[in-house]
Amino acid sequence: MSATKPIQSCNDFVIKFANVNGSGSASANELFARSIMRMGVPVAPRNIFPSNIQGMPTWYEMRVSAAGWLGRRGGCDLMVAMNPQTWDRDIAEIEAGGYLVYDSTKALPRSRFRDDITVLGIPLTEICNREYTDPRQRQLFKNIMYVGALTALLGMDFTVVEKLIADQYRGKDKLIGANVNALKLGYDYARENVSCPIGLRVERSDGVGEKIFINGNDACGLGAVYGGATVAGWYPITPSTSVIEAFGSYCRKYRTDPDNGMARYAIVQAEDELASIGMVIGAAWNGARAFTATSGPGISLMQEFFGLAYFAEVPVVVFNVQRGGPSTGMPTRTQQSDLIACAYASHGDTKHVLLFPEDPYECFTLGAQAFDLAERLQTPVFVMLDLDIGMNDRLCQPFDWDDQRRYDRGKVMTAEELEAGKNFGRYLDVDGDGIPWRTIPGTHPSKGAFFSRGTTRNAYAKYSEAGTDYVYNMERLRRKFETAKKLVPAPMVQRASQATRFGAIYYGSTSPAMAEAYALLEAQGIHVDIMRVRGFPFADEVIEFINEHDHVFVVEQNESGQLRMLLMNEGEVDPKRLIRVLHYDGTPITARFISGRIAAALSDHKVTPIRKQVAS
Repeated sequence: MSATKPIQSCNDFVIKFANVNGSGSASANELFARSIMRMGVPVAPRNIFPSNIQGMPTWYEMRVSAAGWLGRRGGCDLMVAMNPQTWDRDIAEIEAGGYLVYDSTKALPRSRFRDDITVLGIPLTEICNREYTDPRQRQLFKNIMYVGALTALLGMDFTVVEKLIADQYRGKDKLIGANVNALKLGYDYARENVSCPIGLRVERSDGVGEKIFINGNDACGLGAVYGGATVAGWYPITPSTSVIEAFGSYCRKYRTDPDNGMARYAIVQAEDELASIGMVIGAAWNGARAFTATSGPGISLMQEFFGLAYFAEVPVVVFNVQRGGPSTGMPTRTQQSDLIACAYASHGDTKHVLLFPEDPYECFTLGAQAFDLAERLQTPVFVMLDLDIGMNDRLCQPFDWDDQRRYDRGKVMTAEELEAGKNFGRYLDVDGDGIPWRTIPGTHPSKGAFFSRGTTRNAYAKYSEAGTDYVYNMERLRRKFETAKKLVPAPMVQRASQATRFGAIYYGSTSPAMAEAYALLEAQGIHVDIMRVRGFPFADEVIEFINEHDHVFVVEQNESGQLRMLLMNEGEVDPKRLIRVLHYDGTPITARFISGRIAAALSDHKVTPIRKQVAS
């Protein structure tokens, strides 16, 4: 019995499952999350898994929030502890007054528990051994059984979970019956042996509405289809592989000729990342909309080809699903640690366009827009998501698309224009925006041809080592980068309820935690204007926002403050005005972390840089 008053909360708590990788728990945990959503309550789940096949610890954390908060909160109110290896760590994470559900088949000494939590034992192994003889069934149905127990403990509608199982295994009646039976075993045991419901409850609501539940990688794959991509060159790497898998799935549905069954797309798995980006550049040079998907180590290997695409001005798109680095780093953990590597990718003076989606909806919209930007600017465009957005399902607004929208192919000279004698210089800046005209191979039988090279050339693509020609091209590329400022997505600003000298800048997957942190700070009477950056190069509004405030917190998920570096370098901002708020332990940043660091820095009106990393 807990010596602390148990937490009482309806539709607002965090539940965490501690399992072993390869045990089949992931599908059961997702089933439980979807069941709560079917009751109309917003849920934000996150799968924390190891970089091996099976046997290592894995966690599934689920935020239940009637208010619709989708970021990590920090801590957990109910722990389902199914892994003896991580028992002590898991127990320590429970909030005071929280709840512990565990397999009580084997008795544990009182010393293994805490006095300030409520312990709920369910003899899952004992029930499974009694009901099933097959070892695999015992393991799989144990997971469904604890879902049934939780359904009772939280006062949920059993028929909702039952219906979801029926939908999931439609056409496979044997699986439906077996899973529902396991669900009922756990449900009945909890109802008969534990006081149900506990202090945490799930009640029907209407908070989900028309929102969809999808992960960012799938959204990027669909965005690439809608963006007109027809070629993907890739090499498998966690956590980006499912971008290509989704693209292939959508292409088979939407890019297969209905008359002859022929594919109107090409997906090529290369021998390595370097070869994959080479294929993409070749296809893009030839007029296709082409892309690759990779992560940090792949970005490192592709550097030389990025320089070629930048200097030869070939439009390609790269979906970079960031993970923990450097080197192999933490392959299955999230970070925002590739900004510098991508912004200045390759040797020499290069600057690349970056897009920062905040959720699957923007993975779709910005993913599609990236192909227009790449062709309009004739340059590589990087879509910078990360594992948290890419691999975790998230609620977001439904995707929309204007069927009247036409692709922006940029400055492409036609055969008619060439035949009429229009002056064509592949690297000639005739409009003053730094963007030259190009031709697609085969446009005209004798005019408009040029030699693509990574070496210095003049405005007509003729090889040249003259310093004046090199300076001309570099200055033109800088003008093109300035043009890009007006084409990338504009930043989003939310003003505090009162005028303030302080601001905060953030981007990407930090967004849901930042939204909640903003509300927490406002509730404490701490007023901070916030800006979400959505693209690089930075629009003029970004630097104007910084100049409006005495100090601006830069919130990001890496150790070195890479967005802060870009702001200092590109905006010539005084470093003392930009205060680091850095989170980089591989888990998604939390609202508690952000609000705590900002509040601490502003206490007693004393602002100091924040560098110490604290896990939350």
